[in-house]
Amino acid sequence: MSRAQQPSRRTVLAAAVAAAVSSGAVPAAAATAPAPDADDPGQAVARPVDYHAWTTYRDWRCGTAQGVRAVHGPRPGVVIGAPEGSTDYTDPHTGTTATWEYATWTAPVHRLDVPATEVVASWNAHTPDGTWLQVELQGTYSDGTATPWYVMGRWAAGDQDIKRTSVDGQKDGKSAVWTDTFAIDDASTGLRLASYRLRLTLYRRPGTRLTPIVWRLGAMGSDIPDRFTVPPSTPGLAQELSVPRYSQEIHKGQYPEYDNGGEAWCSPTSSQMIVEYWGGRLTPEQLSWVDPSYADPQVDHAARFTYDYQYQGCGNWPFNAAYAATFRHLQGVVTRLDSLTDLETLIAAGIPAITSQSFLRTELTGAGYGTSGHLMTVIGFTADGDVIANDPASPGDEAVRRVYLRREWENIWLRTKRYNASGKVVSGTGGVCYLYFPTHPNPRQRKALAAVGVR
Repeated sequence: MSRAQQPSRRTVLAAAVAAAVSSGAVPAAAATAPAPDADDPGQAVARPVDYHAWTTYRDWRCGTAQGVRAVHGPRPGVVIGAPEGSTDYTDPHTGTTATWEYATWTAPVHRLDVPATEVVASWNAHTPDGTWLQVELQGTYSDGTATPWYVMGRWAAGDQDIKRTSVDGQKDGKSAVWTDTFAIDDASTGLRLASYRLRLTLYRRPGTRLTPIVWRLGAMGSDIPDRFTVPPSTPGLAQELSVPRYSQEIHKGQYPEYDNGGEAWCSPTSSQMIVEYWGGRLTPEQLSWVDPSYADPQVDHAARFTYDYQYQGCGNWPFNAAYAATFRHLQGVVTRLDSLTDLETLIAAGIPAITSQSFLRTELTGAGYGTSGHLMTVIGFTADGDVIANDPASPGDEAVRRVYLRREWENIWLRTKRYNASGKVVSGTGGVCYLYFPTHPNPRQRKALAAVGVR
């Protein structure tokens, strides 16, 4: 599990709004409309979550380009054309200063369908050695004022040019960025983020023709009401997907420089399971750095290449989605789902999901542990509607497949507030998940993704 007995950044984020909870001031839930027609993926969806992305050649042409150009092809994107200029960057984790050429692309303003208390950006890109990228967010509040430009991540697929990193200490008195999540400081005031734009900066070593290519850039905005419990759902699917099973626990003590070794590797272990479900494979050359005596070396690899050097952990949500998309023919996004019905929709189309949850040992029968933040992979549902999960917090690969009671599981995943072992109010993730799926989904997959707000 991920830092099972330590405060997670979700707990820290909850502390920023705890005053509203303790005073009894709870923001009203966003109104929801009747469910859309599932046969009309283009129909507007009234959800407490708004995921929006730029992925097509037309999308990339609509943004403001300074030194970048849009490219056609089976996977349209943006690349460096003629650099806008050069700049020095001092890597805070190595102290090394280097000069980089750069170019920028700024998305059009996206007005959120649901003004948001939280926003998480995610992206899919290829960064050859000698290149990297930065993603920023700037928004307009519901009171008409603007946020600063917030850095949502500095990322490279490798770790030789820069150390991929989140940026701490970003705030303006109304909001802040907590590792990978923009959050309104006090949602009880009614303040929300009404709209945002994303800015992408591509970097390369001077004098080369190298360039990153970005295929998907998006963000999930949400306004999930404060809730300790959620209504029970009705089972609607009995199906199980054949997803590889990997335990994080067998990696305990391996490569402690990456979040103290495998005991905290729930996120990359879950990511690797789904990457391989879709056919993603690492070559012997890519794995040659791993001690050959270690089982499942691909899990060590995933930990290294999702590691956030500022957060000092492998659980940065967008970094995991970006890692998955480095594999051929895969996309990855971070979003929130509304219900177990959403998960059933995805499973029915053959799409497993990585879910984020936190709970006490007594709140999830059969888990055998409690955690302040943990990722696991949902692979199906039993005939009774219970959740079948590949839980990496298992003693070995053979024990990874678990069945958890539906009612317990949906509550620990979908709630936004909970009590910890000390009786203190802390945060829940409110349905956060990673979705990895093919670059070109088939019609059934595309329909299922559209039904949960991902296009």
